[in-house]
Amino acid sequence: MAAVALARPWAARVRLGRVAARAAVLGALSVGAVLMAAPFLWLLSSALKDPSKIWLFPPQWIPNPVRWSNFAEALTSAPFPTYARNTLVIVLANEVGVLASASLAAYGFARLRFPGRDLIFMVLLSTIMLPWAVVMVPNYIIFRQLGWLDTPLPLIVPHWFGGGPFYIFLLRQFFRTLPADLSDAARIDGCGELGIYARIILPLAKSALAAVAIFVFLQHWNDFMAPLIYLSKPSNLTLSLGLAAFRDVYSTQWHYLMAASVVVVIPSVLVFFFAQRHFVQGIAMTGMRA
Repeated sequence: MAAVALARPWAARVRLGRVAARAAVLGALSVGAVLMAAPFLWLLSSALKDPSKIWLFPPQWIPNPVRWSNFAEALTSAPFPTYARNTLVIVLANEVGVLASASLAAYGFARLRFPGRDLIFMVLLSTIMLPWAVVMVPNYIIFRQLGWLDTPLPLIVPHWFGGGPFYIFLLRQFFRTLPADLSDAARIDGCGELGIYARIILPLAKSALAAVAIFVFLQHWNDFMAPLIYLSKPSNLTLSLGLAAFRDVYSTQWHYLMAASVVVVIPSVLVFFFAQRHFVQGIAMTGMRA
């Protein structure tokens, strides 16, 4: 009985310590969430303000009055439906090209044995360290010689040839976590490599493919530099370039820019919100096997 009496205060202190630790973790996460959400909240607040109240100090977080007309005026001051259509064409074409070509290349590096495989893969990974600015001018010259300037082809076609070393690496690492016995059993049944890739590997790699799809969407939906280099006609511009229409040499229409930015960023938030489970699972399981 004495031992039980002594154990009760100790157990209570342990429970209290766990509650305090959990409260500290939740508090830290809450502070981090507020800090991460602050820029977006400021963006939304500024999109609803009168332009004269955007730069007030101390800042006015709750707009007064609320100007919902900023959204309509911003989206009608430039051909945003055309920009959205051009951006969707580029994004969807790259989604198909990257997922198809990167997954096929990753399957070859993960499951096929051929001379120089590891050396080729190492050279492929080394290209990740190559800055894009180094190849910017050579790529521009190539696309100019092909007559592709001011068309979406420079923004689409290169991604149909492997998709990029990072995506190949990501999918290759995930494919290596799948049991090799499944492929061996399929080969015994007479299934070829393409059949194994299409019928066994891809259905089991939905999480990794979803993670790559999210990366590709964010990359091309928000891409600014490549469209700026290759596109010039107003009818070919993307959303990221359309936002620049609100900036002038001497002034910037901040209320319109903020309102249009809110509309442009919403698809990215929705894509990650609805696919975050597959995204987190795909990233977590990638790299579990070297």
